Amino acid sequence: MGASKRNSPVHRYILTGAPGAGKTVLLRALERAGHAVVEEAATDVIALAQAEGVAEPWTDPSFIDAIVALQRQRETRAAGEVVFFDRSPVCALALARFLGHPVSDLLRAELARIAEVYQRRVFLVRGLGFVTPTAARRISLEDALRFEAVHEAAYAELGYELIPIAPGPTAERTAAVLARITEA
Repeated sequence: MGASKRNSPVHRYILTGAPGAGKTVLLRALERAGHAVVEEAATDVIALAQAEGVAEPWTDPSFIDAIVALQRQRETRAAGEVVFFDRSPVCALALARFLGHPVSDLLRAELARIAEVYQRRVFLVRGLGFVTPTAARRISLEDALRFEAVHEAAYAELGYELIPIAPGPTAERTAAVLARITEA
């Protein structure tokens, strides 16, 4: 591993999509394929807040900043030549818009900072046609589809290319993602 390997760029890819689309399962498959992965932050922010007695932390606008801060912390620790992220600050922007929260200074600064951090190709993991409720995921299929559209609009507005990953078996979805990163 000479200097050329050490100086090679890190390729950071984002997985985005509606809640319950299968992003986490796809992330686990990419990890099993040998790639570094970074988990989504919102679920962990919700779990901690709920453990502290806040039943619906997403109703407070500061929820978005808590997600952004945890995403940034995880991004900073991510290591690997190819890294896959379950969501990004652009997803936090989509969430703020979906929930009707203002775009904070922290989120605005993070959106400016990441312009050169992530690959411009983003994998839009399409929904599976159903949503399984959890303590953190309390959304109907109809709202999940609306939320997916908000994500698409936010990424397009910021100049990212969305690559749809169709519903299907995990192995097929994983192969579709890996085929697209080798094209770059």
